[in-house]
Amino acid sequence: MTDITTARDYDAIVIGAGFSGLAILHHLREIGLRTLVLDGEDAIGGTWWVNRYPGVRTDSEYSYYSFSFSKEVRDEWAWTERYPSGEEVLAYLNFVADRLDLRRDIQLQSRVESAVYDETSNTWAVHLADGGTLTTRYLVSGMGVLSQPIYPDIPGVDSFRGEKYHTAEWPREGVDLAGKRVGLIGLGASGIQIVPVIAGEVDEFHVFQRTPNFVVETENEKVSAADMAWLRENYDAVYEKAANHPFGVAMEPAEHSALDVSAEERRRIFESKWNEGGFHFANECFTDLATSHEASELASEFIRSKIAEIVRDPATAELLSPRDYSFNGKRVPTGHGYYDAFNQEHVHLVDTAETPITAVTEKGILVGDTEYELDVVIFATGFDAMTGTLTNIDIVGRGGRTLRDKWLADGLKSNLGINAHGFPNFFMSLGPQTPYSNLIVPIQLGAQWLQRALRWAQENDVEYFEATPESEDWWRAETERTGRQTVMYTEGKKAKAWFLGENIPGKPEEFQVYMGGGQVYQQHCRELEESGYASLLHRVDAPESVDVSESVDA
Repeated sequence: MTDITTARDYDAIVIGAGFSGLAILHHLREIGLRTLVLDGEDAIGGTWWVNRYPGVRTDSEYSYYSFSFSKEVRDEWAWTERYPSGEEVLAYLNFVADRLDLRRDIQLQSRVESAVYDETSNTWAVHLADGGTLTTRYLVSGMGVLSQPIYPDIPGVDSFRGEKYHTAEWPREGVDLAGKRVGLIGLGASGIQIVPVIAGEVDEFHVFQRTPNFVVETENEKVSAADMAWLRENYDAVYEKAANHPFGVAMEPAEHSALDVSAEERRRIFESKWNEGGFHFANECFTDLATSHEASELASEFIRSKIAEIVRDPATAELLSPRDYSFNGKRVPTGHGYYDAFNQEHVHLVDTAETPITAVTEKGILVGDTEYELDVVIFATGFDAMTGTLTNIDIVGRGGRTLRDKWLADGLKSNLGINAHGFPNFFMSLGPQTPYSNLIVPIQLGAQWLQRALRWAQENDVEYFEATPESEDWWRAETERTGRQTVMYTEGKKAKAWFLGENIPGKPEEFQVYMGGGQVYQQHCRELEESGYASLLHRVDAPESVDVSESVDA
């Protein structure tokens, strides 16, 4: 058996102390690996520590938004809301860390600036912002997919004399918006969540909308003791159901095509799932809302009709109704009173698609020639999803080439989103090209897959895992092939969706996630395991197998 205890500080270092970092730490400790989690923040929680804006909560229901691997955690933790708030999710993660005694192997306020692979020693040197360096055999990214915020490229942002906030950088002490004139830029999931919460606090609220969204409203019922008792008795079945669902949710599969039922029956089914709320509408109505443009447009027509029912002003209702793309062209967010918020007289929807924002001024926001004077500007402009956290630091592999330069030169390439050629013993949790899913399911399954893989490497004297070029080419082609079979491709291009990288100016258009279904993805992972990890056993046998044409100094 390979000796993993010499000549380095740790066997594994994981970057990020959110869901991924905690799951990986737990599972790697179980097989005896000396593992350390590093996080630049001053508390654990990852996305749920950083994102603390008013209204932040899950889009997934509590029953499948938690780990299944610890019976102690399952038996002792109790959720209180159907869609847990960010505060409650953060409390859950702290409970997990305490109950599983994870904190002793977590080092906070330790921001990673770079990680450099050394071929001679087969180790990674992890360089921290405070000047420290740690060495490890295995390096794992648990940095998540939504932690690299982006700001709009609008002239004059720095000239505004009022208060400015990004939803991903909301002050820990909160913000007093009472009686203030507030402007909001950005209506993705964060903007949609914040609108109904702050609408009742502010004096005047201007919501600047470039692209409307198809929002499925829902109710957020309290979770009773009886609900939790049932879940504890049935959690394995609930989790298995989620793991076998394309989107990682514990929901019933739809039975019919939207095109194969009568208009009356179609309306009845749409209404029933609209009333159930959240992801039930997208996943349980019909089999083809993600694969048929005609079915997608039928769902779009239904939601537009619901917007017209809820929003009293016809002009505002029309502005809130997407016309340039159809349902599933963007990730479908869950609303909690979003549309109804626009019935308040002091809430104003400003169309910036017809007349774009010209500049941010000292006093507010200029749209065309109209200046909206504001006290506060909130940016809910999203993230550089999937790749942003990985390209924001220098991850330097063979030949001094960074992961950033590899993807810039070659396009987005990985083996199942788990690792990449040229980066031995580097792994990614929720890496690009992993499933478009409720994320907790692939996080847990990925941590358990990694545990088995590294245990196998120990038992078989495997010095390193590294994706073969052939495996990357295959997975890139498969990700593109399955993605283009969905409406997400054509409609996502129209909607400038993040899952195609369209929300970042200059970012190449390519699928950031795997659209072929979470359960299919897991089958691919099982096949890789059953093959003896064949496509991860790359060996550098000749100099020409290392491409350093785009290399940079480490």
